[in-house]
Amino acid sequence: MTTPRSRPALSARDLAVMGLLGGVLFAAKMALAWIPNIEPVTPLILVYAAVLGWRALFPVYVYVAMEYATWGFGLWSACYLYVWAIPALMGILLRRMDSPVGWAVAAGGFGLCFGLLCTPPYFLGGEWAFALSWWVQGIPFDVVHCVGNFVMTLALFRPCREVLGRLLPTRN
Repeated sequence: MTTPRSRPALSARDLAVMGLLGGVLFAAKMALAWIPNIEPVTPLILVYAAVLGWRALFPVYVYVAMEYATWGFGLWSACYLYVWAIPALMGILLRRMDSPVGWAVAAGGFGLCFGLLCTPPYFLGGEWAFALSWWVQGIPFDVVHCVGNFVMTLALFRPCREVLGRLLPTRN
C-alpha cells in the first residue's frame, strides 16, 4: 500500500517568505526607533497571525533573533521569548474579526500591558520590589505604546491584511 507524499510543513519558498516577514518587522521597528515606544511590530504581528495562523510564529522569532543579534542579551531578552507570541496568539484567536476598531483595541491593550508582561524576568532576576518598581516607572511608556498601537492598527490593519492575504494565501 502506498501513501501519497505529504507536502512539507514549510517549503523553501515559505521559509524565505517567513525570513523576509521577520526582517520587515525588524526594519519597521528600526525605522520608528527614534520615537519612544511607537512601533509597528504589534500591528504587523496581528496581521501576520490573522493571515498565516500558526506560521506567523516563524517571522516573530526571526524578529526576536534579529533583536538579540543587534542589542545582545539582558533581562529584557528573556521576555521577548514569550511576549511577542502573545499578539500572534491574539491574531490567531481573533482572525475572523473584521472590525478595525476591535483589532486596534486588541493592539492597544497589548501595548498597555507590555511592561507588566515583561516583568517576570525582572522578578526572577531581582525581587518583587525591583520588578514592581521597574513596571511602575514604565507605565507612562506603556500608555504611549498603547496609543501608538491603537492608532497604527486602526489605520493600517485592514489594508495590510488585504495585501498580505493576496500575496500569501492561507493554508491552515
